[in-house]
Amino acid sequence: MEKMMKRPLSKRQQEMLTYIKNFMQTNNYPPTVRDIQNGCQISSTSVVDYNLQILQREGHLARKRDVSRGLELLGEAASHSLRNLVNVPILGNIAAGEPLALQGTGPWNNEDFDNVDIPPFLTKNKENVFGLRVKGESMIDALVGDGDLVLLEPITKPNNGDMVAAWLEDREEATLKHFYLEGNKVRLVPANSMMQPITVSASNVAVKGRVVGVMRTM
Repeated sequence: MEKMMKRPLSKRQQEMLTYIKNFMQTNNYPPTVRDIQNGCQISSTSVVDYNLQILQREGHLARKRDVSRGLELLGEAASHSLRNLVNVPILGNIAAGEPLALQGTGPWNNEDFDNVDIPPFLTKNKENVFGLRVKGESMIDALVGDGDLVLLEPITKPNNGDMVAAWLEDREEATLKHFYLEGNKVRLVPANSMMQPITVSASNVAVKGRVVGVMRTM
């Protein structure tokens, strides 16, 4: 039996499929029906639902209707959305609160971590980017929360105001804070009005990386 050819997509369906691809590349999770309605400027969620059914029928996506974000790209759409992804190693945890004490053989509070594939724009096309999982809420006002993944470029000389992973040499502890060099002192400032800055000798701080992107948990 001859394989049935896919029907051409309408302009609206093409726009919806493109929106879904871009949304997933940006957020690392699928959009809701309401997201698609707003993003594509569609009159109602029922129109979105109708066109999602067509995209599903034509093999462009799979859908779990009982799940709010139950869309999954299939076939060429999925392949296109995964092109040029950057593989980033996740090295461990970083404290956003009280610094985490050293465990193991590295500067990070280490667990069993792996790698993650992410869109290049999240790394701002920096080289040798690595990831750390945030523990704590000292950076919550900078939209970095507990469980989020921060992406860092490895640098040792940040600019004032940069969000950095700072290693406190004498305490063998690492922390995620905004960096300010003030004479022979470094002030590590949280983005949480309930928490106080940490001020230490500049010789006691080793900056391991500057945050270039964040992947947020839901």
